Amino acid sequence: MARRWTTEEENFYRNQLLELYVKQNLTIAQVGAILGIKEKTVFDRLERLAIPTNRKEKPGFNNQRKDIVLPEKSEKLAEFFGMMLGDGNLTKYQATVCLGSKEYDYVLYVQRLMSDLFKVSAHISTNKAGYHTVYIGSTQVTDWMREQGFVPNKVAAQVGVPTWIMEKKEYMRGFVRGFFDTDGSVYKLRFGIQISITNCSMPLLVALQSMFRALDYRVSEISAYRIYVTRKKDVLRFFSDIAPQNIKHIARFDKFKRRWWSGKHTTL
Repeated sequence: MARRWTTEEENFYRNQLLELYVKQNLTIAQVGAILGIKEKTVFDRLERLAIPTNRKEKPGFNNQRKDIVLPEKSEKLAEFFGMMLGDGNLTKYQATVCLGSKEYDYVLYVQRLMSDLFKVSAHISTNKAGYHTVYIGSTQVTDWMREQGFVPNKVAAQVGVPTWIMEKKEYMRGFVRGFFDTDGSVYKLRFGIQISITNCSMPLLVALQSMFRALDYRVSEISAYRIYVTRKKDVLRFFSDIAPQNIKHIARFDKFKRRWWSGKHTTL
């Protein structure tokens, strides 16, 4: 049982909490950090002094942030949406892009893009296996993205592409770039190089196929949840016009190009 306070102690603690928790509207965690005590101790004192807790009024309640800016339509926003539909995930409180252990240069690129779009700092977490997650914690962002058609389980919902992305070629280029960088691949054939995009959402694959065609690429039919770009001039133009940013893809393409499209290997 907690020790009974003296009148002086009770008045001191009440004035302290009224100033910090009520007047300055600090959170329990912030009050605890200032006073050098545990959050539970702060909560217990509030209860003992019959000071009502008002969590909903605190800055950051449920990850609600007043510094977030919701972006307008742009090529960069389309690119971010491509990332999210490639290797992204949407929870109640966070928008995240998950990337491999050998993609740190691209991790930093994604962080910069997300920070620039929403005008706040995106964060990076790395697990024990070295895989990276770039994220923004904000219910304003996640609620807004749901309004744009994003869902937590993209495959189960057979999610498609926001319709505004099909309005301009620059939006389509941005979306294809973001999606390819996170969920595409480039590999060598016997006498050439092929770009492949795989996804288990058919509406998304159909939209990507339409984007490639609108951008004047010869793209394959959908087969086993994949589409391909194989023609030499299309693959070359893809890496200059779409301009992927993931060094992993760029390095593989350069390696294959030197091997297959130099000297005697010129078939395609």
